[in-house]
Amino acid sequence: MRFKPEHDDAGSHARTGRLTTRHGEIETPVFMPVGTAGSVKALLPAQLSGLGARIILGNTYHLFVRPGLDVIRDFGGLHRFMAWPGAILTDSGGFQIFSLQGRTRVDDHGVRFQSHLDGTPFKLTPEDVVDIQNVLDSDIQMVLDHFAGYPASRDEHADARRRTALWARRARRRFMDEGCGNSQFAIVQGGLHEDLRQESLEELREIGFDGYAVGGLSVGEPRAEFERIVAYTAPLLPKDRPHYLMGSGTPEEILHAVAAGIDMFDCVMPTRNARNGCLFTRNGRLTIKNERFRHDPLPPDPGCPCYTCRNFSRAYLRHLYLSREINSAVLNTIHNLRFYLDLLRDIRYSIRLDRFTAFKNAFLAQYLEGE
Repeated sequence: MRFKPEHDDAGSHARTGRLTTRHGEIETPVFMPVGTAGSVKALLPAQLSGLGARIILGNTYHLFVRPGLDVIRDFGGLHRFMAWPGAILTDSGGFQIFSLQGRTRVDDHGVRFQSHLDGTPFKLTPEDVVDIQNVLDSDIQMVLDHFAGYPASRDEHADARRRTALWARRARRRFMDEGCGNSQFAIVQGGLHEDLRQESLEELREIGFDGYAVGGLSVGEPRAEFERIVAYTAPLLPKDRPHYLMGSGTPEEILHAVAAGIDMFDCVMPTRNARNGCLFTRNGRLTIKNERFRHDPLPPDPGCPCYTCRNFSRAYLRHLYLSREINSAVLNTIHNLRFYLDLLRDIRYSIRLDRFTAFKNAFLAQYLEGE
C-alpha cells in the first residue's frame, strides 16, 4: 500500500490524498461501506461498485466465527470468497469481542471470549488476529486493541492505552515476520483524555505502522467531547500516513473529522438506517414510514441521481417498508450509500478548491434545518 497526500485545504486541516492498494486506487477522504460478515447488507458487489465504492470493511471476529478460516482459506481469501474486486479493510474485531458483556476475559496475553452464536469458547492473541487477517488477505489490517468504553475511569483508559501499545508491538512483529505484503494500521486509544491520546500515539509511532486510526469514540460520549478529541488527536497523526476514524459516521461527524485531518471513515449508519426506513438527504433525514409520505410522488431526494431517486416515489418506498418487502432494504440502501459516497466526493472537490469550510457550513445549514 502507498499513500500520497495531495492537497491541503487553506482554511482547515482537511486534505485530499491517494491510497494505492493491490485492488486499485482510492481517493481520500473516503467512506468505506461496512460488510461485517463478507457482505454489505442488501447489496450485491456489482451494485456497490456501480455506486462508486472502492473499499469496504470486513470484520475479523465475525468471519473467524462464521464461516471460519478453513472455508475462506479454500477460496484464497475474502476477495474471491465474496467476489469483491475492490480493496478491503478488516477490523480486528476487538470492539465486537469487548462488547460481548459477561463473555469476555482480557489480560496482557490476549482475549478469551465466547461466541455470540453458540457460546463456543475462543482465545485470541494479537498474533492470532494477524494470522487470521493474513488468511482473509485483506488489503489493510487493523491490530487488536483494547478500549475502555464509555463511561470509564481515567485509570481504565490508561490501562487500555498501555495494553493497546503492548499488543500493537506484538502484532507488528508478527506482521513483519510473515511478510504478507499487505498493510497494517495501529489504533490510538486514551478515551477523552488528551494526554493519554498523545502518549498512545507516541508509543505507536515509535513502533511504526502503515496508517493510524483513532479508536474508542462514538460509544456514547457527548458530541462536544467527541469533537474535542478528534480535533486534538487527528492533527497529531503522522502527515505521511492515512488517518482513519473508526466507527463514526453521521454527516456532522464526518465533516468535523475531515476538518481535523481524517482521511478514512466507516459506519453501519447508512445501511442500518436504510433497513429501518431512514433515508439521508441534503435536507435532513426522512423517516419513510411516516403517514405524510403516503401519497407523496416525490423521490426521497429530488437532487439525488441514484437509481432509487430516479425511479421511485416516497409513497412507493413507504409501501415497501410497511409491507416488509425485501426491495425496501435494497432501494433504501442504494440511496443511503450513494448519499454518503457523493458527500465524500463533494468534500474532496471542495478541498481541492480550498473551499471546504464554506462547503461544510453550507451543507450543515441545509441538512440540520431539515432535521
